[in-house]
Amino acid sequence: MKKKTTDVLRLGSVRFPKYTVKHPLIFMGFALLCLFFLLALIGPWLAPNDPLLIQMSDRLQPPSAAYPLGTDHLGRCILSRLLAGTHTTLGLSTAVIVAVSAIGVSIGFISGYWGGRLDALLMRVADGAGAMPEFLVAVAVAGFFGPGLLNVMLAISCVKWVSYARIIRGVVLSEREKEYILVSIVSGSSGWTVIRRHLLRQVVSPLGILISGDIGRTILLVSALSYLGLGAQAPSPEWGAMLNDGRSFFQAAPALMLYPGICILLVVLACNIISDGLRDLLDVQGKFRRNEI
Repeated sequence: MKKKTTDVLRLGSVRFPKYTVKHPLIFMGFALLCLFFLLALIGPWLAPNDPLLIQMSDRLQPPSAAYPLGTDHLGRCILSRLLAGTHTTLGLSTAVIVAVSAIGVSIGFISGYWGGRLDALLMRVADGAGAMPEFLVAVAVAGFFGPGLLNVMLAISCVKWVSYARIIRGVVLSEREKEYILVSIVSGSSGWTVIRRHLLRQVVSPLGILISGDIGRTILLVSALSYLGLGAQAPSPEWGAMLNDGRSFFQAAPALMLYPGICILLVVLACNIISDGLRDLLDVQGKFRRNEI
């Protein structure tokens, strides 16, 4: 058993560089996602114009030296608003993922490790929250609390934690009866010590896969809520809000919706590629067993 485990670990270390060569799309996805996050950090300094400056004399201008991507219906620089919107959209989505991960992981550990009535109660709450369509619940919560970025964050957090809690609970349930956990408990380790020393490392892989794919879905949800007028409010630049602004001018100036739509598409595509690649890359033990069979 020890030799097999060592072979699995060695297999993972040897296959990693080969995996980078065989699957360049995954690392292109990483590079593209890192580029967008870099733009979210330094975008305000790269913007050629004030993203909030209204100049009606320059409305719906084509691309030029002053406005590299043209202007919108209020004469605002599209490129500047896209760069500012990168900070808003990705920043809000990242904050949502952090909050949801903290809530879902905590509930998953508590439910999976201690079990009993607390587990039954938490899972019934999760079943109730997960039974309804995610988007409709987010719209209802955001509509109840009113439009705004903080309310969007709260609305999405109310529905996103369920998948995290279920996955973490499943991992904990499968691990807590194993010998090394029982030995740690017999040696006097408390529940939190067992979680910190042994169980946390077991959830890193599934959590990383879930987060990488969920970033894209969260961006879509944030943009959709802003498109409906429940997220970022004018004149704040945000990709979904920019789509909503350009809807009335789609035939006259399709670029108003095209540019933010392409940004959303590229980020979501990069996240999906990374998620699929991590699922294959981190499932080293499963691949080893399948190859054995």
